[in-house]
Amino acid sequence: MAVVKHFISKAKKRAEIDEFLQKKLEKAGYGGVNIAETPLGTHIVIYAMRPGLVIGRSGETIRELAKTLEEKFGVSNPQISVSEIEVPELNPYIVATRIASALERGVHFRRAGFWALNQVMEAGALGVEIIISGKLRTERARYEKFRAGYLPKCGDPAMKYMRKAEVHVQLKPGIYGVKVRIMPPEAKFPDKLEIVEAPQAETETEEKQSAETATEEFEKEAGEAGGKEEAAE
Repeated sequence: MAVVKHFISKAKKRAEIDEFLQKKLEKAGYGGVNIAETPLGTHIVIYAMRPGLVIGRSGETIRELAKTLEEKFGVSNPQISVSEIEVPELNPYIVATRIASALERGVHFRRAGFWALNQVMEAGALGVEIIISGKLRTERARYEKFRAGYLPKCGDPAMKYMRKAEVHVQLKPGIYGVKVRIMPPEAKFPDKLEIVEAPQAETETEEKQSAETATEEFEKEAGEAGGKEEAAE
């Protein structure tokens, strides 16, 4: 039971760090964090659209983040590095944040959902699902789901490749929730096989060489057989 509590406390700490960074680096286009513990300390990779805002002038912001993570969350010797997000439309945090910002500006939830859905699919995603929940049209809360492409929710591909994020936004009717699930283009599925055909030029060359070899062997054997018959006579 102690082992279970250990992993639960670690997951809880990761979620708290993720929530803290999401609020702190909202203007920098925060896109997630990867935390790995090493013998020398804790290696933290922050993904953002604008890495310059995360680093700050002369590294001031990143030093402040490291100090906060060490004092507030008990992270041992944090070593922070920043990675730029090349395709923002394939990052669920950024997509969810864009939808939340559109809802804050008064854009209709269906328009915001379909707009984000089309952008993600045009970026090359294999599948995407967007769920917007809250008091959408009436006083009773409900949810609206927008889905496109191929998006398995269970099994090894879903656990290994699926990217997901959840963002909350406070509006006049109440709190709205935005969940985004994206299957990236590099995902591989066991039920989808790829058949690679050999180049036609190489195949013809190999067939020609094998035919010439067979002809040479036949002529050699025929010559040896004729020589033996002459010697017998």
